[in-house]
Amino acid sequence: MDFTTTTTTFVFVSATVLFLFTVLFINKCRSLESPSSVVVNTKKILLGSMGWPFIGETLDFIACGYTDRPQSFMDKRRQLYGKVFKSHLFGSPTIVSTDAEVSRIVLQSDANSFVPSYPKSLTELMGECSILRINGSLHRRIHGLIGSFFKSPYLKAQVTCDMRKLVMQSMAAWEEDRPIYIQDETKHIAFQVLAKALIGLDPGEDMQFLRIHFQDFIAGLMSLPVNLPGTQLHRSLQAKKKMVKLVRKIIANKRTCNVTISQGPKDVADVLLNDKSEKLSDELISDNMIDLMIPGEDSVPLLITLAIKYLSDCPKALLQLKEENLEMKRRKKDLGGLMCWDDYLSLPFTQNVITETLRLGNIIMGVIRKAMKDVEIKGYLIPKGWCVLTHFRSVHLDANHHESPHHFNPWRWQNRDMCNGSNTCFTPFGGGLRLCPGLDLARLEASIFLHHFVTEFRWVAEDDTIINFPTVRMKNKMPIWVKRENYIW
Repeated sequence: MDFTTTTTTFVFVSATVLFLFTVLFINKCRSLESPSSVVVNTKKILLGSMGWPFIGETLDFIACGYTDRPQSFMDKRRQLYGKVFKSHLFGSPTIVSTDAEVSRIVLQSDANSFVPSYPKSLTELMGECSILRINGSLHRRIHGLIGSFFKSPYLKAQVTCDMRKLVMQSMAAWEEDRPIYIQDETKHIAFQVLAKALIGLDPGEDMQFLRIHFQDFIAGLMSLPVNLPGTQLHRSLQAKKKMVKLVRKIIANKRTCNVTISQGPKDVADVLLNDKSEKLSDELISDNMIDLMIPGEDSVPLLITLAIKYLSDCPKALLQLKEENLEMKRRKKDLGGLMCWDDYLSLPFTQNVITETLRLGNIIMGVIRKAMKDVEIKGYLIPKGWCVLTHFRSVHLDANHHESPHHFNPWRWQNRDMCNGSNTCFTPFGGGLRLCPGLDLARLEASIFLHHFVTEFRWVAEDDTIINFPTVRMKNKMPIWVKRENYIW
């Protein structure tokens, strides 16, 4: 997820280096006590390099991330040490897994074996009760409630309607004599859809207030872990306080009106307020509503943006996508109805394009888990206290799993299982107990945008570059020049 935007590569690298030294100084004793020799068990030797003292291999990892082949860091070490190797990244001794089966086991393990691990600045901003950090029964309960609501017919209909309305409003304002920045357009739309689904907020002053302060909030997610006046972390914490205050006011109004039980939940906040099996405080609910907005800033907008990038470079795929969506549009017009959730997700080639974009784009590079005890997986011993980086990109770009892995080829998914939970070689939404509950919503929003885009416009894309670190984004926000199509229906 695109937690922060940097003005230049130099500024970010400089800040990253300072961040590393700050964190590593704080954790120096802990790092020294962690095992640094070759980890051995009776079956396999875990090879790798711990890099420089304290810094480890982090600078090399970052440097590769800024190139057009960020995979080179992993490829080089995988050739030397195998698919599972040791390293030292971002202040912690780390086991890196580029093995699909090892990563699957780590992701599916419970909190007795592995827990999420995040940079210090991110953990401070999220707080102790964030769904991204909590474990055990409370996490399972909240995750289950949200996941069930995201699959409900009510929310499916609401999100479909809201997304279609916002997309059409946005596209109606597009002009042919100026560039359209797809990354910005999709972020604006997706944030509004998610805010409505989470807290029932409609466009207006409160939405604008939330959006402005949210930008300050996410700017600190990968900042220096120093909370002093004038620092980015301090500004981000202040921004979150303002957002939480607004969300608490909304929640208090919901409790006062007391309509959620009789009329059924209309958003995620309603679902959590109605739950009686756990003590879900207003503070916990409010904090989590803010944390759950992070995907709206990144995952969905970048999915759509990258799909348009890849389609712009692949005319054959664009033609087939356009034909499929035009046929659906003609069919729905003849029937006299609007497209629904099932209609958008029933377009097979459209879904293949989205799947291939997720595989090739790797919006989420991977996830980090911390071992709570010594864990043995496929003969490798992962020591207690070490982190494990399950590197999705390595699996998605592995020629053993996907032929010509660096080539955009949506046809590769024809007659293949696209179920993210059962395919160990395709995990763009994570896996296990922390599988993203909004994965179907992400597909839906991308399908709606692509449907209206390719059936109403033709376009020319300006040259732009994909930046892969600290998160995936387009360098110039994906500018395109559009022309409206004049189809006769």
